[in-house]
Amino acid sequence: MPGRATYATFTGKSTREADLWTAILRAGPGAVLSHQTAAELHGFAGKPSRQIHITVPASRRPAQRRPIPGVVVHRSRIVVAEPQAPWRLPRTTVEDTVLDLMAAAVTFDDAYGWLCRALGRRITLPMLLREAMASRSRIRWRAWITEALADAEEGINSPLERRYVRDVERAHGLPAARRQAKRRAGSRTIYLDNLYEEYSLCVELDGAATHPDEGRWKDTDRDNANIASEDARTLRYGWVAVTENRCHSAQQVADVLRRRGWTGKPCPCGAGCPVR
Repeated sequence: MPGRATYATFTGKSTREADLWTAILRAGPGAVLSHQTAAELHGFAGKPSRQIHITVPASRRPAQRRPIPGVVVHRSRIVVAEPQAPWRLPRTTVEDTVLDLMAAAVTFDDAYGWLCRALGRRITLPMLLREAMASRSRIRWRAWITEALADAEEGINSPLERRYVRDVERAHGLPAARRQAKRRAGSRTIYLDNLYEEYSLCVELDGAATHPDEGRWKDTDRDNANIASEDARTLRYGWVAVTENRCHSAQQVADVLRRRGWTGKPCPCGAGCPVR
């Protein structure tokens, strides 16, 4: 990454760290790495972003003087850098990074994905995110984020799991399962997505294929129908099953629960819902 008025004291191709330092020095005093770039440094971004994201104090406008190639400059009235040794790259805290990314997301599902990545890697806690959110007077999707943090404390760790709990289980009056129930399988410890312990039923959610095709959904639905008819112990659902076909999935779960002793009754989620 070329940097005007910055110099490297090594030979060869520039490293990622050198590129990030170049962007920080070009942006000037008070600049910190933020958004996708901070998430990269904190370990929950996946691959490095094509552009480097930096946040500077709102009173400074380095990009207006001269744009920095390959750098996106954000401005904030309150720029809080995570405490770091002076030789380490300055960056926003994990909590501010998550909230910044959620605010910039196109949809709440995308925003919720950032929340789940950070919590899933255990680099922050719902309590810390709630405190960081309270310090911001304006925040997008505040009510939904508050609800999502409460769900996270119950063990709901992905957008797919949240869709199941909200649109299949709660919307149709099913009993609440235990989330991320810890079990031993031989010498291994496993975590079950949704365990209806009293009724010996587990509902597992397939997050490997976020949007399976119609053919795959039909195959999975056929397998679940066979499992349900045999009163087996595990049902598996993917994205289509808990969104487009959520009512059908709720009926399957309810049928197995009732055969296993549940005395409650499922309820339709709205007009036209076939659940009985």
